[in-house]
Amino acid sequence: MISVLAQERLLGATLGSLFAAIVVFEQRKSIYKSISDTQPQLSSQFQVGEPIFGKKTRAELAHLWNKGVDQAFGPVIQYLSSRGW
Repeated sequence: MISVLAQERLLGATLGSLFAAIVVFEQRKSIYKSISDTQPQLSSQFQVGEPIFGKKTRAELAHLWNKGVDQAFGPVIQYLSSRGW
């Protein structure tokens, strides 16, 4: 049998977790409700336009990004590979 102090701590932790879960749930519900209330208004205000960059430019940007990541993290990956990670 656990002590009274341990029982009180367990009860406090349980009630605290329950209270926090309820608060988070209510906040999420409120946020989702506010988003769904304003969604029809926002969709009529904004129209999807053409992308800023063309398809070729986006492909070039993606290639440059990947090249930069390879250059930045290449030595780290080689080091970890040599260590058996």
